[in-house]
Amino acid sequence: MATPRKAPGFTASIDRIPRELAAVMRPELPSLLKEMAAEIVGVIPEYRELLEGPNARVIRVGIEQNVATFVDQVAAPTATTSLRDEICRRFGRHEAFEGRSLDMLQDAYRIGCQVALRRVRTVGRRHNLSAAVLMAFADALFAYMGEIAELSREGYLQAMAELGEEPDNRRRRLLRRILGGTAVARGALAELAEHAAWPLPEHVTLVALAPGSRPNRAALDRDILVDLADREPHLLLPGRVDEDRRPALALALADCRAAVGLTTPLAEAADSLRWARQLLPLAGPEPTLTYCQDHLVQLLLLGDPALIQQIAHRYLAPLAELTPIRRARLLETLSAWLTTRATAAELAEQLGVHPQTVRYRLRVLERAFGDRLADPEVRFATEVVLRAASIGRPGLPSGG
Repeated sequence: MATPRKAPGFTASIDRIPRELAAVMRPELPSLLKEMAAEIVGVIPEYRELLEGPNARVIRVGIEQNVATFVDQVAAPTATTSLRDEICRRFGRHEAFEGRSLDMLQDAYRIGCQVALRRVRTVGRRHNLSAAVLMAFADALFAYMGEIAELSREGYLQAMAELGEEPDNRRRRLLRRILGGTAVARGALAELAEHAAWPLPEHVTLVALAPGSRPNRAALDRDILVDLADREPHLLLPGRVDEDRRPALALALADCRAAVGLTTPLAEAADSLRWARQLLPLAGPEPTLTYCQDHLVQLLLLGDPALIQQIAHRYLAPLAELTPIRRARLLETLSAWLTTRATAAELAEQLGVHPQTVRYRLRVLERAFGDRLADPEVRFATEVVLRAASIGRPGLPSGG
């Protein structure tokens, strides 16, 4: 992508600034960058993680390059800007992939400009710079901000084209705010929803998609919020998935492996998505659409795997020393008995083995567990563990 033409007025303004001013500005840069970062975070809380999180160093280097390039151009207006150009485009791409519009990035650029102007006024008083020089500096700085904003817009539009989405990305930004995990005032959400032309519902239902899923966007109802750029793509449907909604959703997700969460109040949307993601691995490798409401017990058992593992260690301890194959066969028989309380003959028919085999297994189980299974609590806990094993909970004994 070619470097954009200089912003109107930039060359004329930069030519009115003494080249020597660059040497005065460079010692100010370290403290100036800290001040810029602090003010940006104060005004735009969403950028706190960027500027203070694990990738902060990369972001700060990018900001430093933007500021340093301006100083380089004061020293030599023909100095290359290729590195700055690429960084600004990457900033724009990042906003697109994060589901935000360009509004916050442009606000950050404006804040940086204001901080820089405050600093140059202080430096100007210290070095007796004329009002004409300060005015030229301000003109050049705002023209420079126009350049970097346009570069970021290029990167943003390129990323949006790759995602196959419209440039106006307010809906994905709204969806990420709803699921953000931090308390957001309903008034703030209502304002975002209004800008996104999306009526704010009282209840929502989330849908988890397998990574790489590509729904039929044309078949999705217009009121569905979509985030396919997330590592774990998902949808948000206002209200419940009723009988009128199901056929259209099935059509849109016909080629996807997806799980539909439970309907929750808007403020609890993240719970709906969490449940859907817990259920998704049980859907198998083929495209299919499953509903959490049809698998409530499985969801309960999937909710705390570490605790289920502890229960298994405690209540299945009598079989711990057996070989895996023998333990699996006994657990299969025990699970069938706990579930049905059937006779040996009925269990044999269910398991596809000889009744005498079932009687033998039941005697082994009776010797192993003694009178423990007479305790209703023990029976219940044991059945919970075996049901967890039946849905493939890793680390638990299989009944196969």
